[in-house]
Amino acid sequence: MNQSDFIKVISPFKDRVFRLAKRLLVSTEEAEDATQEVLVKLWNNKNKLEAYSSVEALAMTMTKNYCLDQLKSKRATEMRIVHSNYTDRQPGLQQQTEDRDSWQWVEKIIEKLPEQQKLILQMRDIEQYEFEEIAKIMDMNETAVRVALSRARKALREELTKTHSYGIKSN
Repeated sequence: MNQSDFIKVISPFKDRVFRLAKRLLVSTEEAEDATQEVLVKLWNNKNKLEAYSSVEALAMTMTKNYCLDQLKSKRATEMRIVHSNYTDRQPGLQQQTEDRDSWQWVEKIIEKLPEQQKLILQMRDIEQYEFEEIAKIMDMNETAVRVALSRARKALREELTKTHSYGIKSN
């Protein structure tokens, strides 16, 4: 596999690798480093890539594992897992403020979810992965992925409903 073939293979998903790394590591610089490390590892094993049915799933698994290792390492003691892929739609100022506040609540709630549910929620609802791909990346069966996603969404919905209805009497 030459350089142009390698670029054709990784181009469709390299941004997803970065976004997953950014989701896990928060810091743009750390996410760029993680992405570079994964791409270098893929390049070093470029002749073995054809043996994999999904190079993207391999890259996402490598990214997840690398980032989790970074979070566990001594030099990553100050990092936290939060979500920061929010993009602003430029509505009115009041709507922007409400959206930002709601998103901050969502981030806080997601932060409290178990690690597995956080990653599955990220991959399915934000990155738009199929259940089959998530199952490969997470080394789970599809049913377990669906159950974990359902539980994550339910916990998110319940906590958000509690937050938004605070101080309102229910009949």
